[in-house]
This record gives sequence, structure tokens and C-alpha cells, in this order.
Amino acid sequence: MTLNRFIGVDVGTGSVRAAVFDRVGVLHATSKRDISLFHNGPDIAEQSSDDIWRAVCTSVREAVLTAGCRPEEIGGLGFDATCSLVVVGTGGAPVAVGAHGDPNRNIIVWMDHRAAGQASRINATKHRVLDYVGGVISPEMETPKLLWLKENLPDTFASAWQFFDLADYLTWRATGSLARSVCTVTCKWTYMAHEQRWDESYFREIGLGDLADEDFRRIGTEIVPAGFALGSGLTDDAATDLGLSPGTFVGAGLIDAHAGGIGSLGGTGSVMTRMAYVFGTSACTMASSSEPIFIPGVWGPYFAAMVPGLWLNEGGQSSAGAAIDQLIAMHPASAEAEAAAVAREISVPDMLAERVASDHSSLSTAADEAGGIVVVPDFLGNRSPFADPNARAVTAGLGMERDLSSLVSLYVAGVLGVGYGLRQIIDASRANGATIDAVTASGGAGRLPLVCQLLADCAGVPVAAAPQSNPVLRGAAMLGATACGAYPDIEAAMEAMSAAGETYYPATGAIAERHDRRFNAFEALQTAARMVRDSHSPVE
Repeated sequence: MTLNRFIGVDVGTGSVRAAVFDRVGVLHATSKRDISLFHNGPDIAEQSSDDIWRAVCTSVREAVLTAGCRPEEIGGLGFDATCSLVVVGTGGAPVAVGAHGDPNRNIIVWMDHRAAGQASRINATKHRVLDYVGGVISPEMETPKLLWLKENLPDTFASAWQFFDLADYLTWRATGSLARSVCTVTCKWTYMAHEQRWDESYFREIGLGDLADEDFRRIGTEIVPAGFALGSGLTDDAATDLGLSPGTFVGAGLIDAHAGGIGSLGGTGSVMTRMAYVFGTSACTMASSSEPIFIPGVWGPYFAAMVPGLWLNEGGQSSAGAAIDQLIAMHPASAEAEAAAVAREISVPDMLAERVASDHSSLSTAADEAGGIVVVPDFLGNRSPFADPNARAVTAGLGMERDLSSLVSLYVAGVLGVGYGLRQIIDASRANGATIDAVTASGGAGRLPLVCQLLADCAGVPVAAAPQSNPVLRGAAMLGATACGAYPDIEAAMEAMSAAGETYYPATGAIAERHDRRFNAFEALQTAARMVRDSHSPVE
């Protein structure tokens, strides 16, 4: 039987999605299940690996059923996930990652900033490893979180059998293979892929020498390329859980944004001149190059972390979609907007975008809706290009208005703020030698024509909508297609399973000049926010 169907599974912050694609990237069915997210204050975010696996299994079963496929028709399966830290004990039993002691909460989510102090101490070492994370490690990454566990929950740290990135946990759960993806460990764990080794001196200097003493067996001794066929495919137990055939090929996974990168860049021209921009809860930028490029405040350069043989620089914004949601929730008209959106069975941001687009003959003039409001959307810090987890959001120009029209203005200002953040990342990248001629946008908001046009106008570069729908899921499915041999490598799968989308070109003339002025105000507000924060710093 020809194996001509591939499953992609995407584990985001709030939900799991599964989809079935064919050999040319046509989407045949999708399914989605929400997952739990536990918050204890602004810096703590946790999840459950068992809860996520249940959602994965339900989503896969439903997608396959909807697609009308038989299990034996599925050639391969690929996973992508957020870069969250999963802690398991002997046999894979979940281990609590908080003082609450609840083993069901065994994942420290990517957005969790409990390890900000540990990150600061690691950065003070100025170890050479930090050169490969943009010069400054983020509390979103895994070694600060591991150090936090060791210092605050020593029993958890000592009893853990394995520490996984979430994508690697899922492939282990599916196949029993402890192999880690080069994507996850290079981008979030400081693995030196270009040297094919962990840097022992780094772990000893920052206080995690225990891992070096163990020859890194708890964080990965077998590192493989994304899409590499793992183990003997699905185990009997996993196949039963997923409703698939034992032995179905499973490819080594990717971080979710990187899956969006390979799922959106295929068929768009040179991968080395086009930046991928994944606009989800956070926003990630990915730019590839043949040689390493060191960009302060932009993660990397990482070797082979997305496209084999190429270096990757990964930037982004700690809050993008989440920032828009936060702005909407803060507005007095949010309840009215929510009711209207529920009645139409769409999200509030989608509803607002539709309303703005319908009111303007040109999407570029929609920026006028922001009026005098300027938003710096750094609610969770600034990931790039300032690498400042302590940055916070600023909004200027608010009045006493409480109606839906004023919410529309705030929404548009928020999108423009995200766009100016993208402009800063592109400017910093170019200043250090990167070639970026265009951007391909994907993710939840990246599919909206209004958002794509405003991003193009704010950043001053053409922005292409993601080729076809669901590029993150498509990228995950490409891993399964590569693992089963349908394509010889990721690059071939990218070209075969993608197609170019519509391109939005930046406005010129008076509109461009207005964006320049707004951008100057945006940067002035960032500077003012740093001044305010510095004024509250303790005097030594």
C-alpha cells in the first residue's frame, strides 16, 4: 500500500492540534483539543504531560477519522511543541515542578520566568556558550530552569530520570527513543551543534556540574536531525493510544516556531534571504544563512537547528498574540466585543480585524484607526533585540473613551506595536550582516490580510502570507514524510508540500513617513520605560 498520508501534531500553549496531509501538502482534516495551563502569579506557568498526551491522542484519532484514512495508510507522524521543560521520574512518571507537590504539574512552560535570577547569574559568567544565544540567555530557556529546580526543589532535580524539551518528550512517548532533536537542544539547551557536543565547562561554571558528571544522560546523549526516523516507530502502546499502526514512522521533532518556519518557507524562494515570522501567542523570527552571524539580542547562531546545513538566527517577541489579547481584555468594551465574537463563532481579534478591513478601501490606511495611541507590547519582556526579560508594556495616548470604536483603535495600535518590534529585529539583523529581503508570516494572526499588510508597512519589507493554511502543522507533517522516506530530506519535503502565498508590499509616500514618526515615538516610549524602571532600582 502506498503511504501517502502524513500526520502533523502541534502542541501550543493552550491547545493541541493534529492534521492529516497528503504528499503535496493538501490538508485533509484537522482536530483540536484544549490543554490545561496552571498559573501561580505572573511568573509561574505549568502544564501536565499526561494531559497533553491525552489531547494528542484524541486529536490524532479524530483527524484520521475525519480524513477517512485507515491507520495503515499513515506513512509517518511528526511532532512540534513549545520549548517547555518536562520532568519525569523512573519509567516516565511525572514529577512535580513546584512547591505544590502535584506530580500532574510536571512541565515548566516556555513563558514561565521563575528562573530570571538564575538567568542573570548565568549571563554574568560571559561563558563562550552564550555567544550562541545572542550573548544573553533567556529565562525562557532550559538551563536557567534546570538551575532553578536544583536550587529550589533539590529532591525533584535529584529524582528526575529525564529532563525533556516537550517535543522530545512526545517523540519518546511515541517511540521509546531517548534521542533528542538537534533543534530543541541547540536552541534551548545550549548544545553546540556545530561542534557536536555539550560544553562541559559551561555546565560546571553555572552550577549544573551534576549533568556533566553523568555524561549528560538526563538531557540527551543521542542528538539527531529533525525528521530522523526514531526507534522502530510507534510502540504498541502508543499505537493503541493514537489509533494508528505499530511501527508507523515518527520523525524527530521541532520547536513549534521552527515547524512553522519549514512549513512556510518552502516554495517562496531562497530560504537565506527570507525571514519566517510565526505570529502566535509569542512571535518568532527565523533567518537562515550559510555562515554564522552573531547578532546581539537575537538567539543563535544555531547550526542545523531548522534547515540542515544552514545556520539559524532566532529572534522574536515574548508576547504578540498574547499582547493583543491582553490589550483587548483591559478595555471597558471587551465584554461587548466578546459577546459579538461568540455570536459569530470567531475570536475577538479576528472580529476586530474584519471590522477594520471592511471600513477601509486600502488595508494600509487602516493604521489611521490607531489615532494617537502608541503601544509597546512588551508585557512579558523584550526577547529581541534587547534580550530584556524585565521590560514591560507601555501604552500612550489613551483617553476616557469606553466604546467599541476605541477598542478597535487600541487593537490596531497593538498590531502596529508588534510590527515595530519586527522592524527592530530586522534592523538589528541587517546591521550585523544578515540579508533579509522579505518576510513570510504564519501563525494565528499571520493568516489575516490586515495583519500582513500592517506588518509590511511597519517593518518596511514585503510580507507574504503563509503558503496555504496551517504552516506549523504542515511543517510537523513534513517530519513524518521525511522519516518514512517519502522525501529524502527536509528540504525536499519543504518544496513538495508548500506553495507560495499572497505577498503584501509596504506602503510608500505619506503612509511610510507616518510609520517612521510612529516608530520614533515607539522607541522613545521604550527608552522612557527603561528610565522609569532604572529610577526604581536600589541605590548601591
